Amino acid sequence: MSLDLSPGQRFSDALARERPLQVAGTINAYCAKLAEEAGFQAVYLSGAGVANASFGLPDLGMTTLDNVLEDARRITSASALPLLVDCDTGWGQRESIHATVRGMESVGVAAIHLEDQIHHKRCGHRPGKQLVSTGDMIDRLKAATDARRGESLLIMARTDAAAVEGFDAAIERSQQYVEGGADMIFAEALTTAEQFSQFTASVSVPVLANMTEFGRTPLLTVGDFHEAGVALVLYPLSAFRAMSAAALQTYQTLRREGTQQSLLDQMQTRDELYRILDYQRFEQQLDEQQESTP
Repeated sequence: MSLDLSPGQRFSDALARERPLQVAGTINAYCAKLAEEAGFQAVYLSGAGVANASFGLPDLGMTTLDNVLEDARRITSASALPLLVDCDTGWGQRESIHATVRGMESVGVAAIHLEDQIHHKRCGHRPGKQLVSTGDMIDRLKAATDARRGESLLIMARTDAAAVEGFDAAIERSQQYVEGGADMIFAEALTTAEQFSQFTASVSVPVLANMTEFGRTPLLTVGDFHEAGVALVLYPLSAFRAMSAAALQTYQTLRREGTQQSLLDQMQTRDELYRILDYQRFEQQLDEQQESTP
């Protein structure tokens, strides 16, 4: 992966190499390094992940641009993989969306997605979602595309219309979002493989499928999505959910047994942690610096 390319170009190259492109949800910098170790070509920072993991809050639009920027900066500093970031509704009107785009560019983000819910948004797989008008969403996209420097930052439009206004409305909105400047479409909460096939046949830009667990969308395979013409498959919080279950089990075992002995075979070893972090290289640099200091 060439670091001479812009983050957006690296994302586009990954999309050209792998169809569908599997995008791993990473809630922090170390998870991004683990995803890179596993062979993923792109990573994702979820708005729900920031709220849940960094702040212990539900995904109800309760975090700020600065909150998400800080987590994004940490990920891009630790991994060269192109990063897609959940920017919710852009945190406000035109000026706020400008700040969002410029901020994401400044920390090396490759792509962002903006959604068509109202500012007091909800998780895409929860009831009670409300949408802005198509015109208002196009205004959001226009603000985003106007703000970016060149076209290196990719702008994805997420539509929640399928669960609110129906499948046909989701396609119609997405077609207009593409005309309004969206580089990609995030089709939230579709319910069958056939819907994805119809959706991709109707939209002229790459379409993302959200493989979040325990939601409205069935857990289809990469092969299913390839046949349906889907360009990107997202796993936004899969690792986080597994990590959380493991952490709870660990805490419960420690309280119950008073030792972690029975958990050792489930843990990453110190040597493996150090390998992922390239610990010895940093340690050697520190030793050389200390030796050269008079």
